[in-house]
Amino acid sequence: MTLDELLLLVLLAQGLMGGVDTLVNHDYLEQLAKRPEARAEIGLHAIREAIYAVLFAGLGWFVWQGSAAPVIGALVLAEIGVSTIDEFIENRTRVLPQNERVLHVFLTLNMGVLVAVLVPVLILWYWQPTGIVRAEHGWLSWALLALSAAAAEWAALDFLAWWKLGYRPPDLTKSSDWRKTSRSFS
Repeated sequence: MTLDELLLLVLLAQGLMGGVDTLVNHDYLEQLAKRPEARAEIGLHAIREAIYAVLFAGLGWFVWQGSAAPVIGALVLAEIGVSTIDEFIENRTRVLPQNERVLHVFLTLNMGVLVAVLVPVLILWYWQPTGIVRAEHGWLSWALLALSAAAAEWAALDFLAWWKLGYRPPDLTKSSDWRKTSRSFS
């Protein structure tokens, strides 16, 4: 097994665990998209899911060489930042089910493995001529493409839920709200 294949297997495990967390905990048990107090969490989930959509497809089908390699590193760092902020927010707004806490431990451990495998891969890629080169890895590429599509769909759904939870139409019966929504022509 090559280092690239190991990276993709670890990424696949991250996607499967994240998918279970999203389906079971966020959508089914907690129904976060319907809870106004979860708006910030939903927004972070949309960002994280969009990052994973790019990572799954980007790493499943391409090698990011030269100056393109740091793009992948930046996406992984952004995901770690989003997940860290998400952990603080969700612990302040709701009590997590025990299975979600356990799953978060495994997701965090797996992210550590992912970073440990990714760093040497990115170093090797960085010293190659710059370009994004197509590289198919059989069933792993197709599985990651499926996860990419699912992550993109969840990102869009969570973005829409975030938008809907935050939208407050102005109360036009109050004069102060009316002035905020009208334009001044003077």
